Amino acid sequence: MRVAVVIPTRNEAGSIARVLRDIPRPPATDVIVVDAASTDGTAAIAESEGARVVVEPRRGYGRACLTGIEHAAGADIVVFLDGDYSDRPAELPRLVDPICAGAADIAIGSRLAGVRAPGALPWHSIAGNWTAARFIRLLYGVRVTDLGPFRAARMETIRALGLRETGYGWAVELILRGALAGARIVEVPVSYHPRIGQSKITGTVSGSLGAAWYIFGRIFQYRLQRVGGAPTAADV
Repeated sequence: MRVAVVIPTRNEAGSIARVLRDIPRPPATDVIVVDAASTDGTAAIAESEGARVVVEPRRGYGRACLTGIEHAAGADIVVFLDGDYSDRPAELPRLVDPICAGAADIAIGSRLAGVRAPGALPWHSIAGNWTAARFIRLLYGVRVTDLGPFRAARMETIRALGLRETGYGWAVELILRGALAGARIVEVPVSYHPRIGQSKITGTVSGSLGAAWYIFGRIFQYRLQRVGGAPTAADV
């Protein structure tokens, strides 16, 4: 199995080297850093650590992930990992193993089911993720506890789902479209630690509110689309 790791970055000079050095190879066979025109030398550090760097000037976390997918065309599995060292790259096999074993199409790393270092995840993020996960379980029948960014999926599943969210909606699109399409989704516990540097989302009130608005909006939007009529291939 060819496993590509996609890491969106924006000014992660203080952490990206540690992230790249801790990625286990194998199972990872390709590491792609999608950099949003960082001004602190993140791209140069990533290149010096052997990663493929793709500059994506268009803003949006989902946009960076979609760009990474485009550049991972030859992979069988794509792993998405943040560049702030809050998730531990050494735990990557936990996500990849159930897919390689044929037991899952999508694997989500749960920070709420795993061990969290004190202060790693703000209380409002814990509450928001827990609430969103409950709605997903109720409306889609998928048992998840978290919408963590550390996740993996079969490339063929990603292509079939037609992912297109470029912003905060990325956090739930893979799960929601996957559930509607009948993909096998599993959750595995992962540890979570204080990030190196300032969070672009949970570290600010505006970021947290913006993320919540999009995430809950998408949860109900996709469900209503299914209830409102038979979905087309583009809907799922």
